[in-house]
Amino acid sequence: MVRNEQLLWFYGGSLIFAALNLLFILQEVYWLMALPLAMGIMLLFFFSLDKLILLLVLLTPFSIKFRYPELGFTVDMPIEPVVVAIMGLFFFRLLYERSYDWRVLRHPVTIILLLQLTWMFVTSVTSEIPLVSFKYFVSRLWFVTTFFFLGIYLFREPKNMRRFMWLFGSSLAVVVLLVTYKHSGVGFIRDMGYWAARPFFNDHTHYAAVLALVAPFFAIMAFNRSDSLLRRRMAIIFFVIFCAGILFSYSRAAWLSIMVAAAGLLILAFRIRFRLIVAGLVLVLGGLYVFQTEIIMRLERNQQESSGDFGEHLRSISNITSDASNLERINRWRSAYRMYQERPVLGWGPGTYQFVYAPFQRYEDYTIITTHFGDLGNAHSEYIGPLSESGLPGMLSMVALSLAVLATGVKLYKKAPTREMRLMALGISLGFITYFTHGLLNNFLDTDKASVPFWGMMAILVAMDVFYEKEGAKPAEPAPESRLKDLA
Repeated sequence: MVRNEQLLWFYGGSLIFAALNLLFILQEVYWLMALPLAMGIMLLFFFSLDKLILLLVLLTPFSIKFRYPELGFTVDMPIEPVVVAIMGLFFFRLLYERSYDWRVLRHPVTIILLLQLTWMFVTSVTSEIPLVSFKYFVSRLWFVTTFFFLGIYLFREPKNMRRFMWLFGSSLAVVVLLVTYKHSGVGFIRDMGYWAARPFFNDHTHYAAVLALVAPFFAIMAFNRSDSLLRRRMAIIFFVIFCAGILFSYSRAAWLSIMVAAAGLLILAFRIRFRLIVAGLVLVLGGLYVFQTEIIMRLERNQQESSGDFGEHLRSISNITSDASNLERINRWRSAYRMYQERPVLGWGPGTYQFVYAPFQRYEDYTIITTHFGDLGNAHSEYIGPLSESGLPGMLSMVALSLAVLATGVKLYKKAPTREMRLMALGISLGFITYFTHGLLNNFLDTDKASVPFWGMMAILVAMDVFYEKEGAKPAEPAPESRLKDLA
C-alpha cells in the first residue's frame, strides 16, 4: 500500500512538472528545465562530494560561457557556480578543523603552487586595477581548490584517477565530433575554425590546446594490458578523434606541442640520460645565440602565411615578416616585456594585461590586427603574461611549477608501484609537455575547460607520489581529516 502511494506521488509529481515545463516553454521560459539538474547537484553537494566533482568533470566540455556586461563578469555554466560553492565548503571545513594532510603540503608541486598563489595575492594588492586582479586571483583559486586540493583526496582511490580522465575524455570526444561535423559543413575552411569551435570553446587554439593536453593519455592507455580489450580500443578511438580535432583546428601551436611531446616520449622510451638532454639543450641554445643574425635573416625570408593547406600552414610557423598572427604575438610579447621593465618585481597585477598594455605598443610593431586601444586579449603566453602581471617572481613560479610537475611525472613513470600507474604517469606527463610547450605561445588557465584537466591531472600525479608506496598498489593510510567524504 505504501509503495503504491509512493509510486502515485512520483508519477503525479512527474506529470505536474512536465505540464508546468510545457507551459513555461510555450512562454519562452526555459530555466525550469534545469531544475532537476540543480536539485541533483544540491543533493550531491551535501551527501556525495566526490561524485559531484566527477559530475563537474563530465559536464565541463559542454559548459557555455554567459556574459553579463552590466555586471562586468562572465560565468561558465553550469560549472563555475558549483565550483565556487565547493571552494566555500572546503575553506569552511579547513577553518573549522584547521588541518590538512601534511604529506600533500610538503610535496614540491604543492609548495610551488602555494607560493605562486601567495605571490598572486600580493600582486593583486599592489595591482594597477585591484578589482580585476582579485577577480582573476579568486577564479584561479576556486579551480585550484576544487580540482587540485580536493582532487588529491579524490584520487586516493585509483579508480577515481581513471574515472576523471575517462569522464572528461568521453565528453570531450562528443564535443570534438560535434565541432568536426559543424566544420565539415563548410568544407573544413581554416578561417571557419573559430566559428566551428563555438559555443564550447572561445577559439580554435583554446580547443586544440585542451585536446593536446588529454590526447597522449589515451594513446598510452591503449597499451595498458590490465584494461579490457574494449577499453583499450576505446582509448585508441578517443586518441584518433582528438588527433583529428587537432589537425582540423589549424592550430600551429598545438601541432608543434604534439611534436615536442613525441620527442619527449622518445627520450623516455630510450632512457636518454638527463645530462645528455641538458648538454643538448645547451648546445642548441648556444648555437641559437652564436648564429642569431643568420637565423633571423633566414626567418625573414620566409613569406609563407597561414593557409588552408596543411604543409603551407605548418611552414608559416616561422614567418616573422608577413604573417599577421605571428607578428601580433610578437607585438604582445614586446609590450609585456616593456611592462615588466617598468615594474620588474610586482608587475601590473594579475589579469590586468589586456587593460594596460596599449600604451606599451610601438608603432613599428603594429600589425593589421593591432588595436590602438589594446582591447583584444592577453599576452599569449603562460610565462610572459605573468612576467608583466606579477613581475619576475610570477614568471619564475610558473617555470618552477612546470619543471616540478614534469619531474614528478617522470619519476612516477620510472618508479610507480604498478604498470598501469606508470603508463598513467607517462600519458599525463606527455600531456603536460604539450601544454607547457603550447604555453610559450598561448595561455588558457583562465578558462574552465583548460583549468579542470590541468589541475586535476596535476593532482593525480601528486596523489600517486604521496599516497602510493613503491612496493605495492595499496594507498598509504590517510590522516582522518583527509577523507573527501568527510567534507560533504
